[in-house]
Amino acid sequence: MKILEKLSALAGKYFAILVIFAAVIAFIFPSTFTVFGSYITILLGVVMFGMGLTLKPVDFKLVFTNPMPVIAGIGTQYTIMPLIAFGLAYLLKLPPELAAGLVLLGSVPGGTASNVMVYLAKGNVALSVAMTSLSTMLAPIMTPLLLYLLAGQWLPVNPLAMFMSILQVIIIPIILGLVVQRFFPTVVDKGVSVIPLISVAAILIIVSAVTAANANNVVSAGFLVFIAVFLHNGFGLLLGYLTALAMGLNENDRRAISIEVGMQNSGLGVALATAHFSPLAALPSVWGAIWHNISGPILATFWANKSIDETKVKVEKLVEH
Repeated sequence: MKILEKLSALAGKYFAILVIFAAVIAFIFPSTFTVFGSYITILLGVVMFGMGLTLKPVDFKLVFTNPMPVIAGIGTQYTIMPLIAFGLAYLLKLPPELAAGLVLLGSVPGGTASNVMVYLAKGNVALSVAMTSLSTMLAPIMTPLLLYLLAGQWLPVNPLAMFMSILQVIIIPIILGLVVQRFFPTVVDKGVSVIPLISVAAILIIVSAVTAANANNVVSAGFLVFIAVFLHNGFGLLLGYLTALAMGLNENDRRAISIEVGMQNSGLGVALATAHFSPLAALPSVWGAIWHNISGPILATFWANKSIDETKVKVEKLVEH
């Protein structure tokens, strides 16, 4: 068990490198990994089941005791990110499948890796966890609705079918995880340290499967999609922070909201794009899985080396000018 715990810790620490490695290998040897394409939904369900095993009632406490930062963060996430994706798809003149895929990436909830990034950035971890949990619970409604409104012009969107998919791959596994945690707490406590290893392995297989399915598309459209994902993520991180600043929230909350807004559940984006659109539409979410786990640690490291007071002074000077 100790070996697995060490492997789990290493997998979490070097997640970004592992994602890049998996994508490169799948690109070079696509035929080896295309077989995993039919298991994407199941693998994402495994990740969400792990999330359910680790969620506790206290994670939702902030929603009731101090709701404004949570509401502000989720409101920003479900408005800024899909609208930025919509705007970039137009400005970059993305093909229909890629445009819909980018809007999908902008319309999914926050990713679980964001909680770790907020912790490393010395942000408000409780706020981060509350935002991730609540935005995930809202995903069956918000994600299909946003896609229907913003991406329907590029590809046909069936909101009801997408609603059912999100229930199956997100909500039901999370509920099952909560039930197992409720009735078998001792077993869960003993195995909880291994959950990150299982989740990382599942996401690596998902990334490799979709990269393999898009091996030819990566050559023809990969750079353009990366630019779109890069800009989307950058604007999300910046505007998430500025929104929290405009609302008068403290520096800890600003960092949490910035990272939560900027980092998406790209695994869900891959699963939904593959199931409802096409493998090509999943390409933005694949790049998201890679880039979000590079930009997140970079920003977290920058903030970790800046005290709250230093950041506050710099922001105040910026506002004055």
